[in-house]
Amino acid sequence: MLATAQTGSIYGNVVCTDARNCDDAIITLEQTSFYTEVEPDGSFALANMPYGKYKLIAFALGYQLWSKEIQIDSVPLFFEIRLIGLEASLDPVVVQSESIKKLGISRLKSVEGANLYAGKKTELIQISSLQANLSTNNARQVFGKITGLNIWESDAAGLQLGVGGRGLSPNRTANFNTRQNGYDISADALGYPEAYYSPPMEAVERIEVVRGAASLQYGTQFGGMLNFVTKQGPADIPFQVTSRQTLGSYGYFGSFNSLGGTVANGKLNHYSYFSYKRGDSWRANSGFESYTGSVKLKWKPTKKWTHSIEYTGMQYLAQQAGGLTDQAFNEDPQQSFRERNWFKVSWHLPSWQVQFQADSNNLIEMRLFGLIAERSSIGNLERINRLDLGGNRNLIQGKFKNIGQELRWLHSWKWLNQQQHSLFGYRLYFGHSNARQGDGYDGQDANFAFINPNDLENSDYRFDNFNAAIFWEQVFQLNKRLTVSPGIRGEYIKTGAAGYYRQRVFDLAGNVISDRRIEDERSRGRSFVIAGLGTQYTLGPSLEFYANVSQNYRAINFTDLRISNPSLRVDSMLRDERGFTADIGVRGERSGKFIYEVTAFYLQYDGRIGQVLRNGDAPLYLDYRFRTNVANSRTTGIEMMGETNLFRFTRAKSLRFQDLNVFVNLALIRGVYDAPDQTSIDGNKVEMVPNVVFRSGIRYRWKYLRASLQYAYTGSQFSDATNSVWTSSAVEGKIPAYAVMDFSIGWTYRIFSIDASINNLTNTRYFTRRADSYPGPGIIPAEARAVYLTFGIQLGK
Repeated sequence: MLATAQTGSIYGNVVCTDARNCDDAIITLEQTSFYTEVEPDGSFALANMPYGKYKLIAFALGYQLWSKEIQIDSVPLFFEIRLIGLEASLDPVVVQSESIKKLGISRLKSVEGANLYAGKKTELIQISSLQANLSTNNARQVFGKITGLNIWESDAAGLQLGVGGRGLSPNRTANFNTRQNGYDISADALGYPEAYYSPPMEAVERIEVVRGAASLQYGTQFGGMLNFVTKQGPADIPFQVTSRQTLGSYGYFGSFNSLGGTVANGKLNHYSYFSYKRGDSWRANSGFESYTGSVKLKWKPTKKWTHSIEYTGMQYLAQQAGGLTDQAFNEDPQQSFRERNWFKVSWHLPSWQVQFQADSNNLIEMRLFGLIAERSSIGNLERINRLDLGGNRNLIQGKFKNIGQELRWLHSWKWLNQQQHSLFGYRLYFGHSNARQGDGYDGQDANFAFINPNDLENSDYRFDNFNAAIFWEQVFQLNKRLTVSPGIRGEYIKTGAAGYYRQRVFDLAGNVISDRRIEDERSRGRSFVIAGLGTQYTLGPSLEFYANVSQNYRAINFTDLRISNPSLRVDSMLRDERGFTADIGVRGERSGKFIYEVTAFYLQYDGRIGQVLRNGDAPLYLDYRFRTNVANSRTTGIEMMGETNLFRFTRAKSLRFQDLNVFVNLALIRGVYDAPDQTSIDGNKVEMVPNVVFRSGIRYRWKYLRASLQYAYTGSQFSDATNSVWTSSAVEGKIPAYAVMDFSIGWTYRIFSIDASINNLTNTRYFTRRADSYPGPGIIPAEARAVYLTFGIQLGK
């Protein structure tokens, strides 16, 4: 028994490297109730601990965690512990991870790897700091602290991420340059920048977000850059196995399993995972099955060289319930009028990355990456207010192959007695896509074969894209407080399309009375230069001012031009979009106690591509969406985020090992069209711009227990530039404001864990989007209340 067991003791001193008094430090034995506070003179002592092996941990706010494996026996142990300030770390990732262990969000450092972030608005989420439903990729919880995001919810398992910021469309996150471990994961970065794949959150270590000023380093997207950084294996053990099994409402089952570690005398780090998900979903005629796997090897043969090889593959099949009209949604959002709609995705992402640290002043990073992917959808695309009477279905197929290479050289040098940083780089990208549309077989099964593959009824196109870019960005550290960061990027883009489309005319009985096949071939090259400037003034960790302005450019999506859809038509004269973004803000943090940021932004969009409502042709005059360069637009807003740990403002010993974090995230946004020659649009609100986005939450943690409650409110928004409130097809219309709550609780003890989540706690009926194509057309209801339970085990901990 513990009362009669042999016991030992520990004593020693704690010294802080910056000579600050360390009397707020804590000494503890991991996964036990033994702990003590350091005395004012830096000494500490722990006694009456049973013999055995333990991990001794020391920590204080603003300092790196110190730990050591120890063996307690009859001989008292003495330790001289030195705590190193976070700012003294040479590894920015370590700095971030130590900071974020205390609060759920932080920012990227001014210089991190071969990346410069000085003067930019950046946000960083450490997934391990969240108590959220990771099995279903719940974007409301995961991105709850990122300001100004509009989130689309289209499926129950987070198979496709849909987020947009600052009034930009969330459609498959296409307005962000979306990356995984630094390389592209979208279908085609130029012609089709939609991401049908997003990694399972259980495999993600952190998420990095850089707003519009990211265009100079990462490419031309108005939304900025979104990077998922996946986990690595532990550095101190050869193998660690993690397994998480989740059961949930509506037949949900998720299985996540990973293996990681470090072998070959510390030179080879490995991490691999496999994720499986299936479910029936809340609505009728909907369900899914998904497989995702990845292998990542990181080899460091010398101190200067690091090689990373990675492969990720994903496949999923989903039945889609189709959209609803406004009336049908109000009557019963669970109902479905489409039984024959299916969607299939196959995604393969290989990459090779090399990092060469020539010396303390020169770092070179090279990325070589590729994509082989396919997406197919089959079903009835007719307006949802028409019954599906059977017959041949509409099949749309896209195949994507691309390869890219990026190189970055970060050079550091001294000037004005300060460290300066210059970043040079280039990017080469080749994209090849095939887009085909024609008749698929009737029936209700997931048959993705064309009836006439050699003579399709709608269109058959090949799209080739080439992009070459060079960039330079500089961080001038003028003194200890002030930095100025100019940058410039030169781009050459060439896009081509070759194929045919058909113009078919039907009579009222659905018979073809005219059928013309039109051959089409075009090619276009353009080059341009964009520039930007940022500045940052730091008064201390708790107060920093920043501002930036950067030009942006976005190429049109050629793959949209020839999709036949009764609810959507596309302007054949679409032009690329141009504009700029500007930020000015203030931010600060005190490690473990609070973090805050207030940002005002301006986004100018010239020739903005959007959708307007038009009447169809005689004799039915059915309305449809027309996708075109609507007009110029401007979007302004204020973004505010703050988080604090209330227990860090008290010295009560009973609360030192507990956390009570509260965060508030508010964005006020206004987007309007400037079209004096189009009176029906001039002054209208820009679509997909909710005027208010508010999220707040509370997280509690004590020993093995953790819990969180989160609230999300999104204001009303329009779905087209004409600001239609209602249409019979439900493709256009207003998206009402909605509010959702999520609750999650978890417990961990040694190698075991258990988590429970309730998504949509109040069982709110709402929708986030009106779709013009799959998974609609029409209103796509969001999921009802769902309960999930996860059991986990970790071996080799």
